[in-house]
Amino acid sequence: MSTVAATAGRYVERTRLAWDPWLFGAVLLLIGIGIVMVYSASIAYAAKVQGNNAYFLVRHLVAVGIGLVGMAFVMRTRIRWWEKSGPYLLLFGIGLLVLVLVPGVGAQVNGSTRWIRLGVFNLQPSEFMKLFMALYIAGYLVRRQEEIKNFTQGILMISIVVAVVGVLMLRQPDLGTVVVISLTVMTMLFLGGVRFWHFALVLAAGIGGMVVLTVMAPYRVLRVTSFLDPWANAYGSGFQLTQALIAFGRGEWFGAGLGASVQKLHYLPAAHTDFLFAVIAEELGLVGVLTIIALFGVILMRAFAIARLADRADQPYSVRLAQGLGLLLALQAMINMGVNMGALPTKGLTLPFVSYGGSSMIVSCLIAGLLLRIERETRAHAWGDK
Repeated sequence: MSTVAATAGRYVERTRLAWDPWLFGAVLLLIGIGIVMVYSASIAYAAKVQGNNAYFLVRHLVAVGIGLVGMAFVMRTRIRWWEKSGPYLLLFGIGLLVLVLVPGVGAQVNGSTRWIRLGVFNLQPSEFMKLFMALYIAGYLVRRQEEIKNFTQGILMISIVVAVVGVLMLRQPDLGTVVVISLTVMTMLFLGGVRFWHFALVLAAGIGGMVVLTVMAPYRVLRVTSFLDPWANAYGSGFQLTQALIAFGRGEWFGAGLGASVQKLHYLPAAHTDFLFAVIAEELGLVGVLTIIALFGVILMRAFAIARLADRADQPYSVRLAQGLGLLLALQAMINMGVNMGALPTKGLTLPFVSYGGSSMIVSCLIAGLLLRIERETRAHAWGDK
């Protein structure tokens, strides 16, 4: 009897300290769907430009492997270490953003200088900056819990940091990531206790800034006008969006079938990266689209559930970080899907865990690892474990 009780006790011990199954499962499902769909969407393009139809699949698998290793490392690292390292990682990220603008260091692709070539791998600093900002802002909100209610000492200082990062990113240019970071930071500030009128003022300034940045850049104005009426210039500025909408139309309820997309055959640009969601819609239909949306919904809900657990465990940094990380993934996914469906202007953002893109995949996995670590630490704390 005692043996059975001991065995049951060990089982309960392992079970209560296991990683969050819903969050972990949703992440792995998205990665699995992404592997299949990246291969499907890139076959024709890879065969044409590289002479190897598995070229992008192999590179994607390498990124997934690195991301999963990074996730495993983060899952074993105490959140306290990340809290202490937040300011240093922010400075490191700013250094990388400066480095990418140095002639001869930054690699230019499609008119944007966002990457640093590291042999066979291209590092995109702006992707890592999203994570570094979330780590820093979460720590700032905890360290300056009282000061954030003061406009000058609180929200203005954070706005200056965001502005510096934003200016460096706009030099690349990378407005999409600036939008994701800005929205995430503003929401974290609101959830962190910033006065409403301070929040409203910064929100209004942010919206005004986006309008000015759009008007100042002719190519951004063109993106907005083509978004408002893509069919007006279906073979010019509206080409990418119209092809994406055609893909959605062909998908109907259950899709044309895996591998049966027509739009990926050199019609839809960036079919395996920014517009992979459109290929998913074409091949897997509304069912596939709703599945992807539901999986991201699970991740967001689990992130905020983890934040509530951390709040009960009196771990304020983990609360703010879980909220910020969940928002990062959800906002980027929402913007990417909105762009693919014609609900938002083109932004050049990938779909986390799914789209082809090494830096994006690695950072997404690191974020998932941090959420899993927060959940485990808070649950262990609730059970009285050290």
